Amino acid sequence: MSVTIPAADRPYMPEGYGVPATHEGMLDWSFVAERVQKARNYWIATIHPDNRPHTRATWGVWVDDTLYFGGSPDTRWARNLAANPEVSVHLESADEAVIIEGTVDKLTEDNTDAALLARIDDAYEAKYGMRHGTPVFRVKPRVVFAWKEFPTTPTRWRFDQP
Repeated sequence: MSVTIPAADRPYMPEGYGVPATHEGMLDWSFVAERVQKARNYWIATIHPDNRPHTRATWGVWVDDTLYFGGSPDTRWARNLAANPEVSVHLESADEAVIIEGTVDKLTEDNTDAALLARIDDAYEAKYGMRHGTPVFRVKPRVVFAWKEFPTTPTRWRFDQP
């Protein structure tokens, strides 16, 4: 899956936060890619069937500008995603933040190219010393927010979702 990276802009923030109105100081996509690829843990927020939020840390890998994460389909967060694919993913640092909001789809041997699954497993093995297998979830971003120095660098990328 090849991801087209949209042009960056500024996220909306109410007056008084000090976020510049110009594009000067905005981040490049490489800031997002480097941090997501290097991160060991990812905080994922899902929604309980009764609409309560549910947040947990998990492992994941960055392959082809896409975040993949996985775990047992019996976990609460996996069951939440089966009922509602909306997800928010945050790295551990709020000082150099990356926040991905979107949906996920569940990849299995039955619905995914074997070569992609092999690349995901290779990335898991290189990062965590283990192969993941399936299922694995692919994050399809709707919007990505990032900043390095608040309030001068907040940047937003808005993706089209099918």
